[in-house]
Amino acid sequence: MPKLKTRKGIRKRFRITKSGKIKRGTAGKGHLLSVKEEERKRKLKRTALVDKTQERMIKRMLPYK
Repeated sequence: MPKLKTRKGIRKRFRITKSGKIKRGTAGKGHLLSVKEEERKRKLKRTALVDKTQERMIKRMLPYK
């Protein structure tokens, strides 16, 4: 059976925790930051977990993680 290829774009955007959950960055911190509140910008720095409905799809794209 041939090796499976990793989706490189997915690999750069997601990390898998030791417990098997998938971490992601939050959206909305790329531009227009001058209009956003400081507290909101601080919260956007944090990572979040991927929803359970999307986990299976992402794990398929990251076969060796």
